[in-house]
Amino acid sequence: MKILIVSDTHRKDGNLQWVMEQTKPFDMLIHLGDAEGSVYEIARWAGPGCELEMVLGNNDFFSHLERERDLMIGTYRALLTHGHYYNVSLSTEYLRREARERGFDIAMFGHTHRPFFEIDRQEGEKELILLNPGSLSYPRQEGRRPSYMIMEIGEDGKARFHQHYL
Repeated sequence: MKILIVSDTHRKDGNLQWVMEQTKPFDMLIHLGDAEGSVYEIARWAGPGCELEMVLGNNDFFSHLERERDLMIGTYRALLTHGHYYNVSLSTEYLRREARERGFDIAMFGHTHRPFFEIDRQEGEKELILLNPGSLSYPRQEGRRPSYMIMEIGEDGKARFHQHYL
C-alpha cells in the first residue's frame, strides 16, 4: 500500500499536481489541511480508486472538512489533524500526549510548514510515530524546499516513511 501525505498547499497547487503525477499510482492521498478550497480539484487529480482523506486547516474557511480523522492504515491507527488545535507551532507535546492517551500508533499533522518525523519510544508504551510532511507551497524549514512524504506498508505489514523534497 502506498500513501502520499501532503499539507499546507494553500491553493497554490502546481507542486501538488506535479507530485501526484510523479508518484502515481498510490492507494491513498492524505492532505493535512490548508487546501484552501481545492478539495474537489484534489479529488479529481487523485482519480477514481484513490482513497482521499483530508482534514480542516486553520485557513480552510467555509469548509465542511472535519477537524481531525481517526482511521486505520493497515494495522496502524492514525490520527490526522492540521495541528493548530494542538499548538504544534510551539511544541508537539500536547499532540503527543493526546495521541498516546487515545491509543494512536501514528499522529500526522501539518500547520508548521516544516517536515518532521519522530518515533517516540517510552518504556512500557508502544511506539508512537509523529510526522509532518512539510508544505508543498510555502516551506519554512532551512533551505525552504517544498516537501511531502510517502508512507508504504510492505508485505510484512510494517510502515516505512520517506521524506521527499522538490
